[in-house]
Amino acid sequence: MSTLAPVIRRLDPILVDRIAAGEVVERPASAVKELVENAIDAGARTIDVVVENGGRRLIRVVDDGRGMSPEDLTLCVERHATSKLPGGDLSAIDTLGFRGEALPSIGAVSRLAITTRPEGAEAGASLTVEAGLKGPVRPAPAQRGTRIEVTELFAATPARLKFLKSDRAENAAIAETLRRLAVAQPGIRFTLRADAGQPLLLPSETGPEGELRRLTAVLGADFAANALPVSLAREGFSVTGHVGLPTYHRGAAGYIHLVVNGRPVRDRLLLGAVRGAYADTLASDRHPVLGLSIACDPELVDVNVHPAKTEVRFREPGLVRALMVSAIHDALRRGGARSATTGASRTLDALRPAGPALATHTGAAAPSLFRSARPSFFPAGTPSVAAPSGYRRPESWRPAPEPNGEHAEPVFEEPQGFGEAAQALFERPADDAAPPQADVRPLAEAAEAVDHPLGAARAQIHETYILAQTRDGLVIVDQHAAHERLVYERMKAERARGGIARQGLLIPDVVEMSPDAAERLVAAAPDLDRLGLTIEAFGTGAVLVREVPAALLGASIRDLVTDILDALEASGDEEGGAPATEGGPLGRRLDAVLSRMSCHGSVRAGRRLRPEEMNALLREMEATPNSGQCNHGRPTSIELKLSDIERLFGRR
Repeated sequence: MSTLAPVIRRLDPILVDRIAAGEVVERPASAVKELVENAIDAGARTIDVVVENGGRRLIRVVDDGRGMSPEDLTLCVERHATSKLPGGDLSAIDTLGFRGEALPSIGAVSRLAITTRPEGAEAGASLTVEAGLKGPVRPAPAQRGTRIEVTELFAATPARLKFLKSDRAENAAIAETLRRLAVAQPGIRFTLRADAGQPLLLPSETGPEGELRRLTAVLGADFAANALPVSLAREGFSVTGHVGLPTYHRGAAGYIHLVVNGRPVRDRLLLGAVRGAYADTLASDRHPVLGLSIACDPELVDVNVHPAKTEVRFREPGLVRALMVSAIHDALRRGGARSATTGASRTLDALRPAGPALATHTGAAAPSLFRSARPSFFPAGTPSVAAPSGYRRPESWRPAPEPNGEHAEPVFEEPQGFGEAAQALFERPADDAAPPQADVRPLAEAAEAVDHPLGAARAQIHETYILAQTRDGLVIVDQHAAHERLVYERMKAERARGGIARQGLLIPDVVEMSPDAAERLVAAAPDLDRLGLTIEAFGTGAVLVREVPAALLGASIRDLVTDILDALEASGDEEGGAPATEGGPLGRRLDAVLSRMSCHGSVRAGRRLRPEEMNALLREMEATPNSGQCNHGRPTSIELKLSDIERLFGRR
């Protein structure tokens, strides 16, 4: 074995190109990305992609862009030749790639054929590159634009072929790449055809709603009905696009589309901002659905920090993150009490009988799916069609006629009544489950309530769910989940105004626990005091609770302290001295504690509510941001349209 030091030598130029190709062309989807970006920069309005065998055998990209002259065609496959930097300034890149750069890398590991014709030229030109060896430029018939074919990808580097996945997986990666580029460029028509599966067709979208239509085509047909517009600008940066409601979510992060100056990215800073914005409205194992574009001066962002240009670096990362969080928060606040429409679809599927289809209203009577449901404010044992005590039948009441002209069994409107009861919901002890007296008022008082987004309360089902009637359907509300969000948002607002209202305990409560847990709570005492909870050490393995938030009066102190301890442990890795501001580690930690605390001050499932309390809860939800989902990301309400209900009973 030789002991001589290795001799430094220059590598063969073709070998250099193949090594460089490994950085740019990781898999067929990488080659498609580079070629499509070139077409976009060439001003194409239509881009067609064809692949075979997952891109191994063939990748063909055809565009109707500006095309290239024979001189440019010769240079575009040379190493370090590009039209990307006309002024040679690396800090002012305003294109995706254009011709050059990636083409020599692709040609080094495959057979590359380019045919192109610029506008006004009488004929086109063609050129081939095989395993890094460039052929001559020849005249060729061609339409305006450029046609690039890549065959036998990685034939010159067979080791790379071993690491490719199945044809189906590679086709899926190519389709995902094209979708992300399509989101960034809604004005371009994209098509993708593979030798297996359905083609991907994305027509050009223009006009004010063009971006939303493109996002809906990429993210799913339900997105438009569950999306909120975003538009915010600050200090040279702007954020536009659409974000999905928190209750419209997915199990993977692949439905988050982020664009910076027309370039699709998967940037950690931006993804972290998205997670922070949805932090207290989405379950931890779910991901939002959205498409957002950031625009800024090219000098404010560096796009060359990653070989594939999927990550960027901002000159003011803190400003960009705060802008993203604020933009998403503003949109979610405008969403108010809205829940995803997909909840209604799941509900209808659950209600739909598993047997034969229901007959229409002219045939056999459809079964009543709600016959056993009875409002909780009816006295026990009351027949389902009987009016409660004290109810006066309206003078205009008449039995509803059946299609055959006979009168149907009398049906009574549920009693109504609502007043200023929102504050009572916050102050009423959580364990108060005494059966209320029926509060029956003339039905005319509730006539306007059905025009509210959440309608007028008609009944309480199983002492857990509020049934409300809207003008064109009904809404089912989970009273505990809804009130939990109301308490949480109320305490967050109080904290932001300078302090949560608190109430001192007449007799301080001693809560025993392990010494380690007690030390952790005492260490967090200054933070907890901001939230209205005053505790102090009480010997070894115990804490003394002197004050609690006013909204939590009546809750179990022991259960409250235990839940807070769990929240502190879950957020222990984010402790620090950051200010308690939106998105900061300490702010998220305090929000997590508030979320746990609010559960103890909310209306419990199984507690009966009076009609005015139910209506007050509905009105409070309509006025409270983020009330469409509870603190854990579950929907607080589900709306069913009357037309959907009629289909259940065969009336449509």
